[in-house]
Amino acid sequence: MKERNITKEDLLNDEFSQWAVTTPLYNIGEQVYYLSDELKKNYPEQPWSMVAGLRHRLVHDYDGINWSIIVEVVFEDMEPFVEEVRKILFEITSTR
Repeated sequence: MKERNITKEDLLNDEFSQWAVTTPLYNIGEQVYYLSDELKKNYPEQPWSMVAGLRHRLVHDYDGINWSIIVEVVFEDMEPFVEEVRKILFEITSTR
């Protein structure tokens, strides 16, 4: 978001910005959905089902998309989640 100067207002009102943000969210949710149950159980503090569920809501557009929620996810929740996933990846790849 910072790199592209997309603001919260852009995300609420601009279709191009919405598309630019939802496409990566689809991909993240899809990959999380296919993580092994074992990995998810080993890191239960992560919101795996919420991330996958967000992807399903975006793709299937159940009852429309609440862009206020997407703004919160993108601007508040995503960066800490990505940092935690990086730590998990480091942990599981360094123990091999």
